[in-house]
Amino acid sequence: MEPTTDLSRATWRKSSRSSAGGPDCVEVALAPVGAGVRDSKNPSGPVLGFDGAAWGRFLGTTKHGAFDLN
Repeated sequence: MEPTTDLSRATWRKSSRSSAGGPDCVEVALAPVGAGVRDSKNPSGPVLGFDGAAWGRFLGTTKHGAFDLN
């Protein structure tokens, strides 16, 4: 994703795996060119940006269990 991508009006969605006020709070916003990820406890903080190809690879890898802790 371009560093200049404006996500100020994006709809941020909190992960269902995020804990309520705990240390694990993640939000995702989809953009036409990729996605942004941020800490929901710090919405004005930094955003990790992914272009469409990188976001697709991340989702595919996640769906195949590559990040499972089991």
